[in-house]
Amino acid sequence: MKHYEELLDKGCFTWEDVCKMLGNPNTASNLIQNYLKKGYIKSVKRNLYVAVNLVDNMPVVSHFAIAGHITPSAYVSHHSAFSYYGYTNQVFYDVYVSSASRFNSFEFDGRTYRYVMSRIDEGVEKKADGVTVTDLERTIIDGINDFEKIGGLEELLRSLSVIPYADESKLLRYLEKYRKQVLYQKAGYILEHFKKDMKLSDGFFEQCSSRLSESVRYLHRGLNKDNAQYNRRWQLFASRDLLSVLSEGGDEFAGI
Repeated sequence: MKHYEELLDKGCFTWEDVCKMLGNPNTASNLIQNYLKKGYIKSVKRNLYVAVNLVDNMPVVSHFAIAGHITPSAYVSHHSAFSYYGYTNQVFYDVYVSSASRFNSFEFDGRTYRYVMSRIDEGVEKKADGVTVTDLERTIIDGINDFEKIGGLEELLRSLSVIPYADESKLLRYLEKYRKQVLYQKAGYILEHFKKDMKLSDGFFEQCSSRLSESVRYLHRGLNKDNAQYNRRWQLFASRDLLSVLSEGGDEFAGI
């Protein structure tokens, strides 16, 4: 167990990390194989390992921290970022990870790590606990942009409904980075429902509406036409009562 404490400090690590630690490739390979057999470490995926607490045989770092080591550019995003901040009300076993480089989905320790294309570069932070994650405002904009693919509309609204504050200057910056009119439409429409709770000003929504042309869109595919109405301000067809899915406990759009 000579090097076990050093690996505990690293938490997650690669073969290259162990090579730097020991200064010899063969010694690094032998140590990894030896520690895997003894249960000191576990293999997360090819060339990614995590140190194990010998008391309970569990990884010494969270699944959020593991996610940030999958690739050099990896970070927790979307619904998983909401979960990291405590803005979800149930346990999810899919971990969404954005990255500049693609990786195949894989399972480890009861969770499935899923790749999401990294669409913009800003708004990623390294936290004191070692987790690399989108900041709250980037998470909000990512969530609105991709709810049809990740989480669904109901889960997005549940997360938004418990956020006590959002920095509107950051929201506008990330919207500008996306450069999508439809995202201004959807963000303006959805966030209007949480304007008071998030402490968003009229100016924020004026900025969003100023970016619209004459393009009419739908909030999401598969919108129930019998329960839809046109919102003139946002030039958007959406449900007559967006927040009804929260009280009904069901989402008219599955989204996953």
